Amino acid sequence: MRKATWISILASAAVLLAGSGAAYAVHTEVPKQLTGAPLLADTQRGSAPKSLKDIIYETQKLVVMIETKEGTQGSGFLYNNQGDLITNAHVVSGVKKVIIKTADARELEGEVIGISTDIDVAVVRVPDLAGMEPLQMVRSEKAEVGDDVIAVGSPLGFQNTVTTGIISGLGRSFEIEPYTYKDLYQISAPIAPGNSGGPLVSKGTGEVLGINSAGIEESSIGFSIPIINVLELAESWSAEPMTTLPELAFSDDNGVAQQDASISEYAGYLVTHFYDSLNNADYVYAYSLLGGNWKLGTSYEEFREGYMGTRNVVIDDMHVTAKGDDEATVTAVLSVDERVDGEYKLSKYQVTYEVGYENDQLKLIIGKGKAILQDKKRA
Repeated sequence: MRKATWISILASAAVLLAGSGAAYAVHTEVPKQLTGAPLLADTQRGSAPKSLKDIIYETQKLVVMIETKEGTQGSGFLYNNQGDLITNAHVVSGVKKVIIKTADARELEGEVIGISTDIDVAVVRVPDLAGMEPLQMVRSEKAEVGDDVIAVGSPLGFQNTVTTGIISGLGRSFEIEPYTYKDLYQISAPIAPGNSGGPLVSKGTGEVLGINSAGIEESSIGFSIPIINVLELAESWSAEPMTTLPELAFSDDNGVAQQDASISEYAGYLVTHFYDSLNNADYVYAYSLLGGNWKLGTSYEEFREGYMGTRNVVIDDMHVTAKGDDEATVTAVLSVDERVDGEYKLSKYQVTYEVGYENDQLKLIIGKGKAILQDKKRA
């Protein structure tokens, strides 16, 4: 064998031995130096922002309606994987067992395992919800004025209603017996009876910022307890449930919990949330608010198609006329951003709805509208 051939063989062997040594080092020594998470996973985690529709959908699945045998109604949201819900204390005061109505129409039993006499917060355990992935909580920084938020709850019994707004104030305080509310978020979204206990969610991340707790009558202002102020307390109840619940005495003028709404309030909220649903492209929920005869004349496909070109609806003015205790007429003036002939234009409409009950559910029985003003087209 020629000398050149031997040199080639020896060189190849050296390369193979070097490669084997390098492979051994990669598989044994290098992993010892890697203590962090994979860089690719870290880079991708949280990099794709969720759409507003995704955030609303994911939040609604984990928000429930809470009812007591005494007739109190409110909302709550899943905050851990033990099946525990955070809500307001005034929603579940004086009871141990409550009825839970989920977004997928199940009725479950819940038990109050913690309730405060100082802060308007409580925890309800629902064994059938154990193991579910909960909503994510903001655990460090508080929200700031101007942050976009979503309030989710069951105002006036309209389950899983979404209202958008902003943080309009910080550090608000007031008293509604037996609680003194301190360091609250003020939000530009109304909190009606039934909203109490629902989550205030970041419109950007879907994380829970607070607990919607109080509102001012006939106002678009609401108040929410920052979640970071009460999360430690809630977690202590989840770790060690109360064996005996304290008695709470509420005054008759409690503006948060015990408040009967008139047909005028119900009808106004129904129309408002009908258009909120359309703005969020939740056509299924909006269609569910129509009365039976209206649905007979308009299929869901026709209804959805009719609003596909509508980008946003703003209620400029609304007037409600009660017709007894169970019926009302709602007249509203709307500013509608809609697509016509391939372009968006701002139009004005006047709409009139007859609102009444069908099978104990408030519905839009019939509606009609007419254009009252149209602005110039714009791109």
